[in-house]
Amino acid sequence: MNPIRPIRFLPNIGELGIGFLTLFLLLANTACERDATPEKLSTLGGLTMGTTYTVKINHQGKPFSLEKINTGIIEILTRVNGEMSTYVEDSDLSVINQSETLGWIPLSSNLYQVIDMAMQISDLSEGSFDITIGPLVNLWGFGPSKTKTVPDSPTIKAALLNSGYRKIKLRESPPALQKTIAGIYIDLSAIAKGYAVDLIAEYLEQTGIENYMVEIGGEIRARGVNEIDFVWRIGIERPEIEKREIQRRIKLNNIAMATSGDYRSFFEEDGKRYSHTISPFNGLPVTHDLASVTVLHPSTAWADALATAFLVMGKDSAYALAEKHDYAVMFLQRTENGAKESYTDIFAEYLLE
Repeated sequence: MNPIRPIRFLPNIGELGIGFLTLFLLLANTACERDATPEKLSTLGGLTMGTTYTVKINHQGKPFSLEKINTGIIEILTRVNGEMSTYVEDSDLSVINQSETLGWIPLSSNLYQVIDMAMQISDLSEGSFDITIGPLVNLWGFGPSKTKTVPDSPTIKAALLNSGYRKIKLRESPPALQKTIAGIYIDLSAIAKGYAVDLIAEYLEQTGIENYMVEIGGEIRARGVNEIDFVWRIGIERPEIEKREIQRRIKLNNIAMATSGDYRSFFEEDGKRYSHTISPFNGLPVTHDLASVTVLHPSTAWADALATAFLVMGKDSAYALAEKHDYAVMFLQRTENGAKESYTDIFAEYLLE
């Protein structure tokens, strides 16, 4: 998570990430179907959490203070960054990670909520989602250092000893966290973006905005309709390294979407590709054929974390868990003939084609 930079109105597409590009293409294609009314749509965007964010608001010609909304969004992102970033040395989370105390450490309400959700998803996925694998993420070069290399087996084993979500405890009142070993390092990168999306969406609704789309690094929540009065249409990207094409289009209304994949963040060494998705069980990047998982859920934070958990689990185990709990999930597996698509029954309700 990088320090937040000033917001940019109507940002240039070339500067933005995958999520915004896909959204732009879909909205542009949809606009051909009916006459759009651009004066109804306002777009805010910028950089946050080491990625980009976009907020699209259809205010339907009603009186609207973009500056006020802009200020509120920046305040939310600044607060979340200051609480949950591992890139900011004096963030609340960084202070916790640097602390060697085994006593109770006070938490903000937001930080408690996110860690509590993460723990619930860890239990649900039997440890496939684990916010304590920060040492392993850093070891492989996918953390703040960005120095990507293949570590040796003894180093991986040592890092595994300092991970395990059951090695932290939570207290609800007053909110606090306790480490059972001093070396625990918490990384919220697979849930914090989704949580920030939820906070922004809730803020927009509190201000009376009923039609919006909020996106941070590809994690999305949408409600109502876009500027041409269609339900928001979002693209799921085909899991290809060199191309950016849409695999499927879905409709989002009062629900969130998160996608986790192994085809954008990785490195190669000696002809072998290493994904940024690290297994909490062996400390190695996952190697199965599941290339991408997309989860729909009322909570973007939950969708964000579940997508990561399912990617770690692999298709068969993840599909069984998703069906058991009625989660709307799409799986894309890598084959010699391209992406093999499968999804849970409830996910089919959101498909546009």
